[in-house]
Amino acid sequence: MINFEEELKKFRPSLEADEAEKAVINNNSPDMTDLFYKMIEDVDLHMVKQRNS
Repeated sequence: MINFEEELKKFRPSLEADEAEKAVINNNSPDMTDLFYKMIEDVDLHMVKQRNS
């Protein structure tokens, strides 16, 4: 039978998981909110240019 307490004591996170966590935390990629704000800014600029033409 598996002794879960002993197995948990042996557990060590893999380096890949640690690297993945750091990559997610340090990710500066825009999320959907950033993209929506950019789209709204672009539409607003386009509307202002049309009014001034």
